[in-house]
Amino acid sequence: MASVATQDELGTRVEEALRQRFAERSSAAENYGEPFAALWRAAAAHAMGGKMIRPRLLLDAHRALSASGSEVDQTAAIEIAAEVELLHYAFLLHDDVIDGDLVRRRQPNLIGTLAASTGRAREDSELHWARSSAILMGDLLLATSVLGFARARVSTAARLRLLDLIEHTIVETVAGEHIDVGLGDGIIEPDLRTILEMSTYKTATYSFSLPLRAAAILAGASAELEDDLAAIGRHLGLAFQLQDDLLCVFGDHEVHGKDAFSDLREGKETAIIAYARMTTAWPHIRQHFGSTMLDEHEAVRIREHLRDCGAERFVQGLVADELAAASAVAVDIESAHIVSGDVIDSIRTLIARIEGRAS
Repeated sequence: MASVATQDELGTRVEEALRQRFAERSSAAENYGEPFAALWRAAAAHAMGGKMIRPRLLLDAHRALSASGSEVDQTAAIEIAAEVELLHYAFLLHDDVIDGDLVRRRQPNLIGTLAASTGRAREDSELHWARSSAILMGDLLLATSVLGFARARVSTAARLRLLDLIEHTIVETVAGEHIDVGLGDGIIEPDLRTILEMSTYKTATYSFSLPLRAAAILAGASAELEDDLAAIGRHLGLAFQLQDDLLCVFGDHEVHGKDAFSDLREGKETAIIAYARMTTAWPHIRQHFGSTMLDEHEAVRIREHLRDCGAERFVQGLVADELAAASAVAVDIESAHIVSGDVIDSIRTLIARIEGRAS
């Protein structure tokens, strides 16, 4: 129980670090007028309260990898964990603009909140201002995160590795988003390989590989171990995204909290759909796939076609393959005696969590 409490305490310290960053910037923003300060306050309210999956993954891995566990080491890990969460929120803001979303987690997102707060008559002006504000705040948080990596209280060698990591992460995530938009707009051919590459770049790189690699760097691990953890992160991240796709179509929407059949209504190109395109069921699915007017009855019929044609089973197999690949890398690490048993246990616990998730 002591180790759990310690990890909860570290998580609390990450939240405190995030609150402090937003408070400092909100205060400084007052020099540029109340609207700018209000933007920072609104962003802070929306950024806080999430699951903080990425910071917690970083702290879990760092605790398992770190030999000393000193206060200095923990402080550096907490600082970088906070920057990773800021990077995550920056990407979310840009995502919401690209997707035209006004809601996140069944609540108004920053754009929706800002648009509703103006009280002006012209809706197009309100939305333009709100979306522009989200873009600008995303840019600010992206820069803040990178500067946080640069200012980390670590050795010069570790700082350079961290900066290489954040640059690589941003490039791959943007590349994945670029492909995703191209798929959604019909510019890029929606074949399975492209969709899997997009999911790896957009989700796995910054949600799993980044925290694991940052933990390795902060713990003073070798470049070889960092590479192995990056591979594990890619496999787990792709499995996680494929599970998300499955849950949105086949899962219990009351449990996972996502909008019922939103992927089908939006015409999202997933591995499920890529497989279905290659089957005789596709003409039946294509009739209503991507229709904004898709009702629950037609959505259920599409789901049945996807299940009957084997798309659900196929993607479940992909998830199993990615989890098995992550386990294989963990076994290789264990066989080489590169790290302590705590690291392997931590990886296996993470794999088990993803394997059994329903939300």
